[in-house]
Amino acid sequence: MFVPLLDQGLIYIKGVGPTKSELLKNELAINTVRDLLLDYPMRYEDRTQFTLIKDIASNNEVVQIRGTLTNLALIGQTRKKRLVGTLRDESGSIELVWFRSIKWIMENLPVNRTYRVYGRVNLFGRRKSIPHPEIDNLSKPEELEQLATFVPVYRSTESLSASGLDSRGRRKVMQNLFQAITPTDLKEHLPAYLIEKLKFPSYFDAIRDIHFPKDNQALLQAERRLKFEEFFIMQIALIRHYFKNKQIHEGYVFEQIGRTFNEFYDKNLPFSLTGAQKRVLKEIRQDLKSGSQMNRLLQGDVGSGKTIVALMAMLMAIDNGFQACLMAPTEILAQQHYDSLTDLTGGSLNIRVGFLSGSIKGKTRQELLKLTRYGEIHILVGTHALIEEGVRFKRLGLAIIDEQHRFGVAQRAKLWEKGKELHPHILIMTATPIPRTLHMTLYGDLDVSVIDELPPGRKPIKTMHKTEYHRPQVIKFIKKEIAKGRQIYVVFPLIEESENLDLEDLNRGYERLLLDFPAPEFQISVVHGRMKQEEKDFEMNRFKDGVTHLMVATTVIEVGVNVPNASVMIIENSERFGLSQLHQLRGRVGRGADQSYCILMSSFKLTHEAKERLQTMVETNDGFEIAEVDLRLRGPGNLQGTQQSGVPTFKLANIIRDNDILKTSREIARRIIEKDPDLRAEYHLGLRAYLEKYHNERQDWSNIS
Repeated sequence: MFVPLLDQGLIYIKGVGPTKSELLKNELAINTVRDLLLDYPMRYEDRTQFTLIKDIASNNEVVQIRGTLTNLALIGQTRKKRLVGTLRDESGSIELVWFRSIKWIMENLPVNRTYRVYGRVNLFGRRKSIPHPEIDNLSKPEELEQLATFVPVYRSTESLSASGLDSRGRRKVMQNLFQAITPTDLKEHLPAYLIEKLKFPSYFDAIRDIHFPKDNQALLQAERRLKFEEFFIMQIALIRHYFKNKQIHEGYVFEQIGRTFNEFYDKNLPFSLTGAQKRVLKEIRQDLKSGSQMNRLLQGDVGSGKTIVALMAMLMAIDNGFQACLMAPTEILAQQHYDSLTDLTGGSLNIRVGFLSGSIKGKTRQELLKLTRYGEIHILVGTHALIEEGVRFKRLGLAIIDEQHRFGVAQRAKLWEKGKELHPHILIMTATPIPRTLHMTLYGDLDVSVIDELPPGRKPIKTMHKTEYHRPQVIKFIKKEIAKGRQIYVVFPLIEESENLDLEDLNRGYERLLLDFPAPEFQISVVHGRMKQEEKDFEMNRFKDGVTHLMVATTVIEVGVNVPNASVMIIENSERFGLSQLHQLRGRVGRGADQSYCILMSSFKLTHEAKERLQTMVETNDGFEIAEVDLRLRGPGNLQGTQQSGVPTFKLANIIRDNDILKTSREIARRIIEKDPDLRAEYHLGLRAYLEKYHNERQDWSNIS
């Protein structure tokens, strides 16, 4: 059977063979010719410039010299032999030194020939030397011209280098490969009209120039095309997936806005909706009556009013004869949602809200499951207990998932399967602001709604950065707030490498607080990761009920209990936290009408990045602005909450640095799919074939990712 060159193994490439082929596979996951071509250089060395020996002035300087090798001599004892050569140009001489591969060098470097030498200089007094230089024989003038280019530097490992596949060895392999392949092997998959419009080089030229650019302009052109292509292929796949889901996943049609919704809006709504909340409700309403299954991500900063929007979406379901459910990652968060929804739906609405978690057992559980099965529970709130086998709905029309990144894909899929005739509509809520830059890569196949306004009357949290020098002032301030009837969080960082250190930090902090806030005048709750869930819940509830004045905790309270009376968040060792985490912690306060404060305690010595993080927190409360800074500082793969979301990795493109290219690629991809969703047009067949062969689209259950 004919196998295209790009899909063949590496064994037959000149300079590779069976052993090196196996090494490339094991060390760098390079299995085929295509993998090798797409393993781009890490950087380039500028070999277009030559240095005169007399101009070498500093130690460790990397230079390129053209000169004549005038002699080659073996020096030293048997065990400590070294080979020393003298290279001369018109301005002076320099020593070349080798401690290994001596026999090969003596046989292959004849003296009185012209060589190109590249390496790092050692200066010892007036003596100049280059240990283990790269050296090329320039017996023909045209060879000098060929070598005077940008030279690629490839990633390698100790094993690969030992086998001759260091960066220099890889270059030779790539040169051999480019002698073997033709433009026919590297078929175009971008449509011809797009290449022409964007003035891109051909695919063959771009791949050749990314490995062996003749000048900086050729390199920039190759990078521009290949970066665009990486983004474009991903966007085409995501947008196709989005349109396909709209076509194949039929959804329940919620035709009416009925009595329950209107009565809640007129009588139970605790405050006027913001413009952002109204806009998001309109977007949800359009989805629910469209006939396609809704898959919408609802983003809103802490305290932006996502719960009200979620409830009003559930009331739409109820008015159309359906049930709704809300799944939260922890029992305390699920209980908080249950309490909020119960309060909001009180009075004449006749809405029955149920609560289900692992701790609901026996007759209470059986009765709740029966009422849910018969449709007498309108809204079921709970933890992952909602997805267990025995939980059946009469007619589930809307499923809401809070802080979805805390659930596994399979768990979310089980909730999706709880619908009967059709899958329920899905609304995913997150209080972790996702930078706008990441929308296009993480959730390109979901509809995204953003609540970017806080409800009226909410006072922005005042954030301050203090060091140990200011601690007496901070203690005094806390006492004043407690005297006003307020409560205080004191949070210590979680160091994943050492739970013992965490506990030591927290215990030392707790003991210090006991000195400043002695019992019985002051009461302190303590919560940390070593405690059992019941103990944590007990302590959190004591704080919530106002029994304790201070809550000393590790980051377990990051997403947790809502205490409107807590007005101060003290974050100890704040330089150890990421920006997103700092912002989430700050969101634990500011829930009531009173002025709230966040005090970031840190050491005096801070890195530049830590200073920028803390300064950002002091300057803004905008979670989306903070998320953008966090993305820039930490990179997309490390942002809190995105690890499970499949942040794509790119070989060349960078979603922050190349954001303009990303936006362009998305816009072009959307226009193409709107006009030709199945890529059936003749000029799109190459693109379609490429996607089918090389790009694995996300599984269907990614609808609820």
